[in-house]
Amino acid sequence: MVFDYANRLKLLPPYLFAEIEEKVERKRKEGVDIIDFGIGDPDLPTPRPIVEFIKRELDDPGNHRYPSSAGEADTRKAIAQWYKERFKVDVDPNGEVAILIGSKEGLANICRAFVNPGEKVLAPDPAYPVYAQGGALLTDAVPVRFPLLPERGFLPDMESLPTDARMVYLNYPNNPTGAVCDEEFLLGASRWCIETDTILCYDNAYSEMTFDDYIAPSALQVAQGDGTIEFGSMSKTFNMTGYRIGYAVGDADLISGLKKVKSQIDSGAPKFLQRAVTMALGAYEGGERPQMVKDNIAVYQRRRNVLVTGLRRLGFKVDPPKGTFYLWLKVDGPSLEFAERLLSAGVVVTPGIGFGRNGEGYVRMATTQPVERIEEALERMAKVL
Repeated sequence: MVFDYANRLKLLPPYLFAEIEEKVERKRKEGVDIIDFGIGDPDLPTPRPIVEFIKRELDDPGNHRYPSSAGEADTRKAIAQWYKERFKVDVDPNGEVAILIGSKEGLANICRAFVNPGEKVLAPDPAYPVYAQGGALLTDAVPVRFPLLPERGFLPDMESLPTDARMVYLNYPNNPTGAVCDEEFLLGASRWCIETDTILCYDNAYSEMTFDDYIAPSALQVAQGDGTIEFGSMSKTFNMTGYRIGYAVGDADLISGLKKVKSQIDSGAPKFLQRAVTMALGAYEGGERPQMVKDNIAVYQRRRNVLVTGLRRLGFKVDPPKGTFYLWLKVDGPSLEFAERLLSAGVVVTPGIGFGRNGEGYVRMATTQPVERIEEALERMAKVL
């Protein structure tokens, strides 16, 4: 028997990243040595203190039982305390915090809680595809993409956006561009959302992955009232992508709706991982990053600097990003063709078109390779460009 996809699934665009993965795998089978800058998955290990803590927690039989879909009370308290120290924001752990199975899950499920079929959801372009696809399209909503342009520092012009949407997604430090924002921008975005009765969904997964003198703010620091929900993750901060653990913080009504959806489709994140969140965030003192996070950032900053310097030697105009471990590189010609040329030399980058129409002409490079491999990749690029 052949079963037809649901209409909402048919609306999803072709998954470019899967196609790239297939091409890369073919190259590997041909014996090509691959240097992969494509996937945003830290190559650094989870810090040893967290790993050892989880091992001990696995010996507690109580951690093998069903957790709460809303999140364990101690974990929610730890996140509230972290927001107090890191962002100087008071959060009610009982009504304003939810634990997620990775922030991606929450970013999609918030649409299911508050967006009706046919309503508009505003999503940046270029952007993490989950906003327009996993969130809007799979909720039978209408994604309305707005441009992030280099002349504006990849910040949207909020005043130009449609005022009849149900929800808007913003994300800084930004994937894929590496752009950052300040509190003034977030204040303006918050005011616009209140004036237009639009839910603000702020993806702050890269808040701790910043460089130089930049410190990322929270949208909750400037929220002018109700209607803001912020998503965070342990994935990039602590190299825990495979653990699938994150959180949402913000407006009690939005958190309540998200919890209600989750209660119907999942049984919560494992208790031993939730306790690891408590331990890891508790390592912050006075809002300052603990040594295990500082060590990660130092590695990524050095890699960023080596990559930027090498690309400049190759003739590219590129500035070192102040956030994320991505470099958004403007290229000559279509992004897919550029990526194909590099793949012929065993170097993998992500074509910008995979992040939206406004990503065309760019590629994303993730600094998830050691310095010596970055230098080797630059040598290979010099030969094929």
